Amino acid sequence: MSSRRPEVADVLRTFGAAYREDYPVSLDQLRVLSQLPLCRTASLGGHKLECDNCGHQQISYNSCRNRHCPKCQAAARAEWLGAREQELLDVPYFHVVFTLPDELAAIALQNQRVCYGLLFQAAAETLRTIAADPKHLGAQVGFLAVLHTWTQTLRHHPHVHCVVPGGGISPDQDRWISCSENFFLPVRVLSRLFRRLYLKKLQKARDGGDIELHGRLEDLRRSSAWNETVAQLRRKEWVVYAKPPFGGPTQVLKYLARYTHRVAISNQRLVAVDDQGVSFRWKDRSATPGTKTMHLAGLEFVRRFLLHVLPKGFVRIRHFGFLANRIRADKLDLARRLIAREPQKRLVSNNGKAQPPTPTDRCPRCSTGRLVVVEELLPGHPDLLDTS
Repeated sequence: MSSRRPEVADVLRTFGAAYREDYPVSLDQLRVLSQLPLCRTASLGGHKLECDNCGHQQISYNSCRNRHCPKCQAAARAEWLGAREQELLDVPYFHVVFTLPDELAAIALQNQRVCYGLLFQAAAETLRTIAADPKHLGAQVGFLAVLHTWTQTLRHHPHVHCVVPGGGISPDQDRWISCSENFFLPVRVLSRLFRRLYLKKLQKARDGGDIELHGRLEDLRRSSAWNETVAQLRRKEWVVYAKPPFGGPTQVLKYLARYTHRVAISNQRLVAVDDQGVSFRWKDRSATPGTKTMHLAGLEFVRRFLLHVLPKGFVRIRHFGFLANRIRADKLDLARRLIAREPQKRLVSNNGKAQPPTPTDRCPRCSTGRLVVVEELLPGHPDLLDTS
């Protein structure tokens, strides 16, 4: 292995073939094992870029465009954040996290499309219902939800991050109702409703034959075992966590950049990759918090990484409430007009304008020109060097 910073692609090149020989993999996981090691190498071809100001030229290798690739997500994140800039409101934002209990995480791993979809549905219905209750906010809220399935050590831990403007539109559509400055909605109330809604939806999915149970979960095919597990889950406290509010548009863009296009582990966290295994940094939030280093055998690292490969076509960033796709434009326009009537409740941040992401196509030599494609380079072209 060279002295450059190690990457997830290096891990998959080193251990991917052995993993495929020893363990079964799904078609989605096979795509990850096949595509990520080729990302930005001569194997995928590339293109020649030229600065439209100073004429500087450079070669750029093509990306694999797999959404689980750490290298591909930076460009996707910049493009996505640029679009979101126009959707931000000049109010404080809150961050609410809904987490599945460990007992359900195992079932979700075998039924990703169904169980992760139910996680979105139950979390969204919970926020909308409690926010609409006059005892709490009494308003229609809008929010963005992002699915994550990992811990810092790559364990399976499904949860959704919801980023919510601090208020909502009144039922008569005539005013903006702001929440308390430091309080959005009661987490215990959210937790109880989330638990009830998710278990109800899960039971309906099982009754409809949409839940598969095999391996160590095969016993749950028996109704008595299933019912006992559900009963235990009803008695358990489910984790819903509301983080303190953060600022307006500028802060929200930075915050979203940390969550929306994140993959299970970034290349920046890798410390070393060799023939024996992988070392990486992780943040310990237990009784002895801090950044620590963990070493895993190569095949175990690959196994954990593949736990977080989502089914093809599954949407992991979704919008709800007045930010739902079909009504977002009209509702945002209404929300801005209503917020403008109450200037004392507005949050002035960066003169009310969020800073867009730094362009990724700026010339590294003159810093003013933009790099444009002047020639496509197919795999095998002599100008391409082998970077695999």
